[in-house]
Amino acid sequence: MMQFTESLPPSLHQQVSPIFSSLMLNKNDNQIQRARPWPGFPTSKNLGTIGDANCMEQLLVHCANAIESNDPTLAQQILWVLNNIAPPDGDSNQRLTCGFLRALIVRAAKIGTCKLLTANLNHSMETHKFSIIELAGFVDLTPWHRFGFTAANGAILEAVEGYSIVHIVDFSLTHCMQIPTLIDAISTRLEGPPLVKLTVAGATEDLPPMLDLSYEELGAKLVNFARSRNVMMEFRVIPSSSSDGFSNVIEQLRVQNLIRPENGEALVINCHMMLHYIPEETTVLSPRFPLDQSSNSSISSFRSMFLKAIRNLDPTIVVLVDEDADFTSNNLVCRLRSAFNYLWIPYDTVDTFLPRGSKQRQWYEADICWKIENVIAHEGLQRLERLEPKNQWVQRMRNANFRSSGFSEDSVSEVKNMLDEHAAGWGLKRDEEDVVLTWKGHNVVFATAWVPL
Repeated sequence: MMQFTESLPPSLHQQVSPIFSSLMLNKNDNQIQRARPWPGFPTSKNLGTIGDANCMEQLLVHCANAIESNDPTLAQQILWVLNNIAPPDGDSNQRLTCGFLRALIVRAAKIGTCKLLTANLNHSMETHKFSIIELAGFVDLTPWHRFGFTAANGAILEAVEGYSIVHIVDFSLTHCMQIPTLIDAISTRLEGPPLVKLTVAGATEDLPPMLDLSYEELGAKLVNFARSRNVMMEFRVIPSSSSDGFSNVIEQLRVQNLIRPENGEALVINCHMMLHYIPEETTVLSPRFPLDQSSNSSISSFRSMFLKAIRNLDPTIVVLVDEDADFTSNNLVCRLRSAFNYLWIPYDTVDTFLPRGSKQRQWYEADICWKIENVIAHEGLQRLERLEPKNQWVQRMRNANFRSSGFSEDSVSEVKNMLDEHAAGWGLKRDEEDVVLTWKGHNVVFATAWVPL
């Protein structure tokens, strides 16, 4: 964390000390004025109760404004206050704010603001590389990933019923952790299990959670597991990058699709929290991206191009699961507000299932801090975390000529049973034909299922 002296520099005492005094006397004032930027340091009237989440959000916003306007004096004042009210081992709101504090300091260092503040900061964020066993246990801790696994597997099993070959293309952030449960379920099919082909998009970017073994080693373990369930599996990994819409995977699928047997092979596209790493801005068509050149693709984003290319493969089902938030704004303050008002959820939930000081908790929160830093400190191609809310993905799927196939009551019941295994506070809601995971009533993750029109 940032290196500070015990007291403020003399030049700052005059402005900051009265603010602390008035804040401490203002415990019952929760009213916050959110809209206008402050010309100088924020006052207690603007902030409300010190330590309150709204207070911390406002301080972060105005610190971001100070950094963006290259005002190191104001930025230093606010950073000092934040450092004193948001320790890294505090409550969930304090730890959340500490993550944003670090990210703002990294951004300041990158653009040359507040160099004195950043000179002694070690801002590298250590993310843990999981073993298979560790990662399997890690994703089972909360429904954050299990929700999508359960909903998707239910929809996939129903869609591939009767097929003798099932080709699953896995665009997944969690390194195939969904697949063993799917294999278990498919092995008990009444007509006998199909041949399963699993194609994995081996992303070239290092995204948490990270694995400590290669995809080839992972594939060998999955094939052995399938064999233990009397399921024949073929595994293939295609190195690819989200930065160009996984064009390598799309091209190889397109070639393979030309010889796909009629009615004998189901093609499943499973997208689990990976598509938001595809750039969403309008781009010029990549010559390597296999799309219909007659389309007006020169004004499409890679996301739209990816979905249209998937549609051209005529898949049996596409399942899209992702986090329900919007981190796409080009305005830093808008992104900060959106991220702050979404990422409190993992910090809040972690207190229900991991003890303070545990290694798993450190790993969990380091991954969240990586996300915060990427959203706040980086721009351009370096900013990979570009979440879009469910309604925008729904519109993208419709524009690509998919229609929603929804989830059966059996699938929804499976999700409900899974949620019963976790702490109170998690919930499930239906949103038209989709399902949404909630925490204390707030949307967390959505799951959608689609078939070609």
